[in-house]
This record gives sequence, structure tokens and C-alpha cells, in this order.
Amino acid sequence: MADDYRRQGLDLERRIFEFDAKCSALKAEKQDDDYLQNASVILDKLKSYYRQGGESSSLSKLLQDYTQVILDITFYEENKLVDQEFPEDCSPFKIQQLLQDLTEPEVLVGRLAPSQEVQAVLGLELLECLYWRRGALLYMYCHTLHQRKQWIKENKETFLKCIQEGVRYLMRMLQVRNSVKLNDGVVLHDTATAGFLSEGIFSDTHLLTMMYIGEMCFWAVKYEDYSGDTVDCKEDRLQFRDIGTQILNKYVLACEGPLQGQGWNTENAKEILSVLQ
Repeated sequence: MADDYRRQGLDLERRIFEFDAKCSALKAEKQDDDYLQNASVILDKLKSYYRQGGESSSLSKLLQDYTQVILDITFYEENKLVDQEFPEDCSPFKIQQLLQDLTEPEVLVGRLAPSQEVQAVLGLELLECLYWRRGALLYMYCHTLHQRKQWIKENKETFLKCIQEGVRYLMRMLQVRNSVKLNDGVVLHDTATAGFLSEGIFSDTHLLTMMYIGEMCFWAVKYEDYSGDTVDCKEDRLQFRDIGTQILNKYVLACEGPLQGQGWNTENAKEILSVLQ
């Protein structure tokens, strides 16, 4: 067990130095990028930690810093893909690489702190961000693919699998924080805030996540209806129509209720609901 732990620690050290080399290469492309600058500062701190023998920081703090490095570097890489409108030749490989990088912190927690919950080690915000970033990346990719009608005709299953994976990540993001139970001794004098929390809506990002899920479910339903899938294949899929309807109804209620006049538009959500319901 001790040897396994030591080996995993060495793997983490190796990955830190690999990300340092990648960060340096990316900074050569754009030296003034804020995210790469931030990642570089944290990497210097992590390298110093290992050079000093690795005894001055907790495992939780170490993994949190490493996670932030991943978030910063992959954000820069994602933006390059978006700016290039997801080139057909290289995007599938690069997206899988990004998803793998953004999954690594959870895997490391499972290996280095197997007796602890991932959210206890990384914290709620970082864990939410990891799910959000994976889901949002697949949303942006699918949004681009949705414009390529011929590509979808030839790669419908790939498109539907990307949607399913993206929806799963975004749903996990919404589930990271347990909804506040108003009968558990929580006193909230603002009824609007109480309503948001009870529905699991904690930020603008949570609302945007709900809209993303709704759109992806709409795309899935649209192309599933024209798909000749077998029964077994369909049973493996999410219930896109039900999920999209439930999520978008919550979105509309929030935007036209407590958030009315705050700049949240519900026209697209209502159009999608008219198809899903």
C-alpha cells in the first residue's frame, strides 16, 4: 500500500513537470495570456514544493493547486479550438485529451486519498468547475457540429454520444451541491434566494448550465427521431426529452420569476419546450 501511494505521488510529480513544459510552450504562442500566467505561477510553487522534499503542504492543497493549473491551461487550449471553429481533422483527438486532463484530478483523489470524498479534497467550487468545463466544452463542440448537416448525416452516432456525455457532465455539475432543505434549520429571509437554493441554483453558471442541457437535449431528440437505432442502443441513452423538459421548465420559472428583468431570455427555452413537451 505504501509503495502504491509513493508511486502515485511520483506520477503526480511527473505530471506537474509535464504541465510545466506544456505551459512554457503555450506561453511562447501568447506570452500575455492571463490564464497561462496564473498557471505558471502555481507551477513554480508546486515545483518548489517537490524540490524542498514535499513536506510543507497538505495533500488537499497540493491537489487543489494542481487542479487549478489544469483548469487554466486547458482553458487556453479550449479557446484555441473555439477560435478555430473545431477543425474536423484534429478536434476529436484534442477534445478527448482535454476531457482526460479535466478528469485527472478526480482520479488522483481516488488514488491518493481513497478514504475521502472528492469534494472534501478539492472543494465544491473546483469540482463544479471540472464538471462544468467538460460539459461546456462538449456543448460548444456539439453547437459547432450542429451547423454541419452533412457531417451529422455521416456521423450521427458520434454526435449523439457527444451530446450524451456533455449532458451527463452538466447534470453532475448541478448535483455537486446538495439542494438546501429549508426544513433543516436553514433560515432564509429572502424567499427568492430560498427558492433558488431549494432548486439547486447557486449562480449564473448554474442557470447557463440548465440552458445548455436543454439545447443539447433538443438536438438529441431532433436526431434521435430520424435515427434507425436498435432498441438496445436507445435503452443505453439518457431520456433526453424528459430531462430537457424538466430542466428548462425550472429555467423559465426562475428567469420569469425572481430573475425577471435581470437580462435572462426565455424565448429559446420556450421554443425548445414546445418541441419537447
